[in-house]
Amino acid sequence: MPSAEYFTSRWGLLLAVTGIAVGTGNIWRFPRIAANNGGGSFLIPWVIFLFLWSIPLIMAEFAIGKKTRCGTIGSFSKMMGQRYAWMGGFVGIVAIAIMFYYSVLAGWCLRYFLTAATGQLLGRTDHFTDWSNFINSGWQPIFFHGIATLLCVLIVSRGVASGIEKVSRILIPALLLLIIISAIRAITLPGALEGIKFLFTPKISELANAEVWIQALTQNAWDTGAGWGLILTYAIYMRRDEDVPLNAALIGFGNNSVSLLVGITIFCTVFSLAPSDPTMLLRTAGPANTGLTFIWFPQLFSEMPGGTFFCIIFFLFLTFAALSSLIAMVELATRLLIDLKLSRKSALRLVLGSTFIFGIPSALSVDIFANQDWVWGMGLIISGLFVALAVNSVGPSKFRTTWINRSSGIHLGSWYDLIVRYLIPLEALILIVWWFAQNIKQNPVNWLNPFSAGSVGTCLAQWGLAIACLLCLNNFIIKRMKHS
Repeated sequence: MPSAEYFTSRWGLLLAVTGIAVGTGNIWRFPRIAANNGGGSFLIPWVIFLFLWSIPLIMAEFAIGKKTRCGTIGSFSKMMGQRYAWMGGFVGIVAIAIMFYYSVLAGWCLRYFLTAATGQLLGRTDHFTDWSNFINSGWQPIFFHGIATLLCVLIVSRGVASGIEKVSRILIPALLLLIIISAIRAITLPGALEGIKFLFTPKISELANAEVWIQALTQNAWDTGAGWGLILTYAIYMRRDEDVPLNAALIGFGNNSVSLLVGITIFCTVFSLAPSDPTMLLRTAGPANTGLTFIWFPQLFSEMPGGTFFCIIFFLFLTFAALSSLIAMVELATRLLIDLKLSRKSALRLVLGSTFIFGIPSALSVDIFANQDWVWGMGLIISGLFVALAVNSVGPSKFRTTWINRSSGIHLGSWYDLIVRYLIPLEALILIVWWFAQNIKQNPVNWLNPFSAGSVGTCLAQWGLAIACLLCLNNFIIKRMKHS
């Protein structure tokens, strides 16, 4: 691989991968899930599963990409045999399906940043109406979805060093600085201490609640980027002397540190300014947590001294977080097409067109957005399982000693083998069974209906269609990668 296709330094690689890990899940999902699961009580299992899910899978992805120098399809084919290329294809399909609606979400963030920056967001009392008008306007969500997609495609078109790395060197430090500034300001608000107490004071009795542990594991599966195939894709461009365990640990701890800083910001702001029960407001959901983010936060910022400035900062770092993750999804899709012998330029044209077209349904309907978020968010758990199975196909001990330890200053012990061989598959199975059981309990009549938006049936139908297509195309894909 030409040297131009490598990240130029560890710093550049870490910033780019941090952009994968730090996304909107840290900013709006983490505070809501923490609030719903006891605040400080949630943090204990959340940290535990960082070591029992996220970091082991991040290590696996770094090692796989670095060793195989292929995207998800090629790497799975090399590790497991050609007939299992479809499994790598499924990991890629999940990330691409998320990209189709995540670009819509990035567009929402961009729109709110622009309206905040031009003074049109604060000083009004009809934030619910504003959100409703925007999301139902038809052309506006499509327009901003297109702008977000185009921005990311233009960045990726410049390649790894000149595009992704260069932008990450600006975007991620700016994002972290904005988050730190926001946290400092939030701490100084009257009543902010109550928010900090709620976030960091555990109640040991709540650790007996299985749901707290399930939610902590789910948050790790959804907000660190572990098992998505995105880190694997960036690892293709790692220099050969990069230390896999060190990089994985830095990404894992960095991601969770950002979540805590954002949690401090949001808990302090809500506990200080919420007109009624702050914990109830923090638990506000809606598709993509739209209630808290796009309706209540503008209202709260309106009541804060200097609120206009901090509203702009909030939506700016939200936009940066969304775009940095979207860039990685665009690169993953592009890399898969490059492995199929398309040029980067042709691949990017296809990615741009397909992302814009397939994102339109989610841009036009919050219900479709929510459906896709449910289906492919659950699909990420399958992706993490498949990454673990790929490692197991090599043999966890061999993978650890020859793929990770051989070029690392930090040598992993046999504990890693146990986690990847047994614990991660068990965790994935528990998550799927638990979430599906919850769904059946809430939707006992239509749980198997594939046309019911948030059902088990719609997951199985869409996953089944994707896997069936990949199985039919498996041999064609292998031949294309080898002979074209």
